[in-house]
Amino acid sequence: MGLHRKTAPESPTISAMSATDSPTTTSMPGSPAPSIKEEKVQDGNVPSDSSKLRTFLSILKRFIGVTDIAAARFSLPAQLMEPIPNLEYWHYLDRPETFVAIGDSEEDLGRMLGCLRFWFTKDLKYVHGKPCKPYNSTLGEFFRCQWEVEDSAPSLRGSENKANLQQTAAAPAASSTKGQPVKVSYITEQTSHHPPVSAFYVDCPDKGISAYGYDQLSARFTGTSVKVTPGQFNEGIFVTLHHRDNEEYQMTHPAAFLGGFIRGNLNVTVADTCYISCTKTGIKTILHYVEEGYFGKTQNKVEGVVYRCVVEQDNISRIKDVLDKDIIGRIDGVWTDKVWFSYGSADFKKVAEKDRVLLIDVNPLRPVPKICPPVNEQLPNESQRFWNGVTESITAKQFNAATSKKQELEERQRERAAERKAQQKEWQPRFFTAATESGGRPHLTEEGKAAMQGLHSGNWHIDPPAEYGAI
Repeated sequence: MGLHRKTAPESPTISAMSATDSPTTTSMPGSPAPSIKEEKVQDGNVPSDSSKLRTFLSILKRFIGVTDIAAARFSLPAQLMEPIPNLEYWHYLDRPETFVAIGDSEEDLGRMLGCLRFWFTKDLKYVHGKPCKPYNSTLGEFFRCQWEVEDSAPSLRGSENKANLQQTAAAPAASSTKGQPVKVSYITEQTSHHPPVSAFYVDCPDKGISAYGYDQLSARFTGTSVKVTPGQFNEGIFVTLHHRDNEEYQMTHPAAFLGGFIRGNLNVTVADTCYISCTKTGIKTILHYVEEGYFGKTQNKVEGVVYRCVVEQDNISRIKDVLDKDIIGRIDGVWTDKVWFSYGSADFKKVAEKDRVLLIDVNPLRPVPKICPPVNEQLPNESQRFWNGVTESITAKQFNAATSKKQELEERQRERAAERKAQQKEWQPRFFTAATESGGRPHLTEEGKAAMQGLHSGNWHIDPPAEYGAI
């Protein structure tokens, strides 16, 4: 389950933010599923949101008691889906300029604050979009793209160093990338179908930064909402600063809830605790997303603490258990509005407004558009091309045709899986070394490295694979 915004209007760049701005109080094996009776929609008509909600809720009611909806085998009718593949939709780079700036500060605290700024901008589609369901990914399907953004996000603490490390085509001559365009390349592949797992890799050679991890969700319908949590192989986002002696940050995901079924107004809330930590610097952040009251207005509040510790030995999971002497600062705000940082162990509310640092204001920000290969230069198992027929039918409001095409693709995948099983053949990913890796850190194969290098150099060409997983 995700959120999708159909358009990405021009959005201001992230520039220097004043600490005196006023804060505002304000992210297994497949199990059999019940059969689903498809509600036909007359072609040429777009189902209303209330009609979609009724149909979706009637489906969800059949999953009460199912341990993991995400691992269940069922096919939704096309009118309930957004015309976008899951692999294209599901990424963490809505604002790539915050990602590339994580390692700019010469101070370790500044780099942790850079991580926090990235964290609160990575899912703007949750802030400005609407709940939707993209297409389920098929085995061996992959997606690649690129962003070209101005390196404009300033250091939040300490002097900054925006050295141009690779001298690539995006910033060929400058010794500094400040104010210059830099390229961020991205590839993701569906490495497992049961359970559904995809691996991803992000790289910006100009800035010496990369990120990687597995996307896998577990979902359960509680009767009033859908609770979405990370799956067993999803251990978060791992960010490596190669020019900082391979300093690595691990960012774990909190649980999210899709609710509003009773009121008829779908919404996403977050109510959980997550962590951002760096073993090398010995700095850890605990973020607590405050649970909403059942009858109260949605607040989307987040609070947190940044502190020093021996990360490998630290087992603190609650903000209140962190000792004052270890606290560097506190986080407070609203993840759909503004988030602030204050220095020291004092309660955030007791810190003068002039002494608070604005980490991010997401209100004016929108997702930055991706640069994708032309469809005619994509391989048959590349997401946009693979689902192109379904997308065209949905866009043309031909929902029955879209559902038929979608089911044909899904049936073909089942046939290929049956063939491999009969041959006792195990599927091997192409761009990543294994379906999953211990520790939640995927590794690129030589073909994966070559594909990333092609993105960096502007070459879209990739040779066809030896075998397709679902074609």
